[in-house]
Amino acid sequence: MNKRIVDIIIVIGLLLVLFVGVITAKNMRSTASKQIETTSNIEFDVLLRSVSLSTTECPIKVGDKTFISIRNVPYSDLDVVGVKFVPKHIMLPSKSPKGYISVLDEGQFDMYDIIVRVKDKAQITKDGAVVGGNKIKMGLPITLEGKLYKFTGSVSDVSIEGEE
Repeated sequence: MNKRIVDIIIVIGLLLVLFVGVITAKNMRSTASKQIETTSNIEFDVLLRSVSLSTTECPIKVGDKTFISIRNVPYSDLDVVGVKFVPKHIMLPSKSPKGYISVLDEGQFDMYDIIVRVKDKAQITKDGAVVGGNKIKMGLPITLEGKLYKFTGSVSDVSIEGEE
């Protein structure tokens, strides 16, 4: 009796696998490769907050290549197409129309915020751009690594070529 129950479970499992295979072959089920609509160039910004540097020069330059890791998984070298390098600022209340002013934070003279724009070719799906098997969306943790640096930040903007 015990042997018969195991046999029935195995047969049901095989029938289930066969059923899923037939549905996939008849295009009734969407697989990952069928979800890709097109391939396009994308650019995305990586925000590196409070980077400590003992120099006033940014180690990341436009035109350089930087190696990225997405969620701690190594991906590839990407071209750097833009860099914004600003010292740390603080907001102080004021009587200006904005209600605040931005001043350089003298207490953190060696801290910088860096926004790095990188370019890559991505697979475009209905859910957005996919690079290295990961959907590139704002908030995604990314590590940038070069000859002299290794910084961790997050995606802060995504631009897909041909989309506005």
